Parts: sequence; C-alpha cells; structure tokens
Amino acid sequence: MKILSRLSAAALGAALFALPAFAAEPIVGNWKTANGETAAIESCGGSFCITVKTGKHAGKKIGTLSGSGESYTGEVTDPNNDKTYSGSAAVTGSQLKLKGCVLKVLCKSQTWSRL
Repeated sequence: MKILSRLSAAALGAALFALPAFAAEPIVGNWKTANGETAAIESCGGSFCITVKTGKHAGKKIGTLSGSGESYTGEVTDPNNDKTYSGSAAVTGSQLKLKGCVLKVLCKSQTWSRL
C-alpha cells in the first residue's frame, strides 16, 4: 500500500510539473480592440496571428507576432490603410498593449481588453 501511495504522489508531482508546458500563451484568445471590435490571436506556424473577427474588416489578418510570456514582437497592419508597421505587444493581466512604429520613432499604441 505504501508503494502505491508513493507512486501516486510521484505521478501527481510529474503531472503538475508538466502542466505549464501545455498551457496556452497569455496572448492567445479573443480581444476587444480600441474601437470596440473583436480580434482573435491564435497560434499559427510558430508565431501568433491577429485576425479581425467583427466589423468591416472581419476576417482580415492584421498582424503576426513572435515571443512568449508577456512580450511579443513582429508586424501589425492598420486595416484602414493596409500599411504595415514594426510592432510589439505586452500582456498584463487582461490587458494587451499593442504598439506600431515607423522607423522606431513615430509610434502609436492601443490597449485591448481580453474577452
């Protein structure tokens, strides 16, 4: 009985240790954009793709980011003019701060909320 108890404890410990490897990245999910539309961020080919889900640009891919944890970098596209900018994103709790820059000096930021 003691052996079974130890094996169970070891299996539980191994399962808890492996759990973070299966957790989704914090950036993955549905987000309410600054203009009130919904955008989805999903894993795609080793990166994360941003796709508009509602509004006049629904279905349009507007970004690709790489990274993990709380910090991501890549490209973001303004769906209104189709211009692509060097971008970054940071996740803090239920907020996502996106930043797009031209020549790393002229930047605009938006904060999205997790849905």
